Amino acid sequence: MDEQDRKRSVVQKTVWKGVSFGSVLAMVISYCNWHSVGWAIFHGLLSWAYVIYYVIRYGFS
Repeated sequence: MDEQDRKRSVVQKTVWKGVSFGSVLAMVISYCNWHSVGWAIFHGLLSWAYVIYYVIRYGFS
């Protein structure tokens, strides 16, 4: 495995972890607000889009 392949592998792992974290964060925020597993799953699929929407709509509080 050369240097280029190692860098590509690191970037792919980082992106995947970021997407996974966004999904989990969206689901936790959704469940805490709406107390609905269905909405949590839906917002988890939207991932970072829901997190950004929530921050814009409701702020950090």
